[in-house]
Amino acid sequence: MGKIAFMFPGQGAQYVGMGKDFYDTIPLCREVFEKASKASGLDVEKLCFEENEQINITEYTQIAMLAAEVAMLKALEAKGIKPDVTGGLSLGEYGALVASGVMSEEDVFKIVRKRGIYMQEAVPAGGAMVAVLGLDTKVIEEVCESIDGMVTIANYNCPGQIVITGEEKAVKEAMEKLTEAGAKRCVPLKVSGPFHSPMLKGAGEKLAKELEEVTIQDIAIPYIANVTADYVTSKEDVKPLLKKQVSSSVKWQQTIELMIKDGVTTFIEIGPGKTLTGFMRKINRDVQVLNVEKVEDLEKVAEALKQ
Repeated sequence: MGKIAFMFPGQGAQYVGMGKDFYDTIPLCREVFEKASKASGLDVEKLCFEENEQINITEYTQIAMLAAEVAMLKALEAKGIKPDVTGGLSLGEYGALVASGVMSEEDVFKIVRKRGIYMQEAVPAGGAMVAVLGLDTKVIEEVCESIDGMVTIANYNCPGQIVITGEEKAVKEAMEKLTEAGAKRCVPLKVSGPFHSPMLKGAGEKLAKELEEVTIQDIAIPYIANVTADYVTSKEDVKPLLKKQVSSSVKWQQTIELMIKDGVTTFIEIGPGKTLTGFMRKINRDVQVLNVEKVEDLEKVAEALKQ
């Protein structure tokens, strides 16, 4: 049998009610939400389970999403299901850090609460993000480099879907050039700022100070970083990479391609929605992709892995 990878989604997949069935039925998962509330100083249960507008505001979204992901992870681990490798998209990388044993739940919740605040505070006026569909990656990179203002690639999601980020004027100019170059569509994203852009370097620097207080454990399960799309082999590299991650491109497609090259045949997306599953269909249709989003998914995954 091939290797198993756990993968964790980022911001954008959140919804009210995510993880509630885990909280209601599995004591281990309830403890995760309680730890998240204690570490962050927020009522994370209320944030995740009761109708509210905060869930879509970056500084709250991140801790809510991560609490749900870690709760689902713990339920899966309790079934005896473990990964050979792990990774996560943007915020999801922190789920991977828990799965790999690199950071304790308490520390990861404290850090992600701060990350959300710093990213929200660092958002400059006039930033934007746009998903570019149906255009070759090299063409998109060349167009971004040709623009005078600040516009870079935020996410290499999958073939045919790249997200650009930066100053609103520069992003708009890039959209026009990319459309002329043959992009099928350029879709402005409903986000509160130019995430994964050099414009957010200040947030990364603040985060680095918070990370100084965190103990990084030995890497028990290999994980792949967004910034490099490569394995993190030394625990000394964890903090610098997390600092850079805030303002650097997320190399998700390259991360998945490395996992497949190294023998991963089963991917389990852990968390709200099926965003990463959708990307996987465009990266490689020959691998098995499973999801854990509801309690009943635990049995489905266990059964699928037996086959």
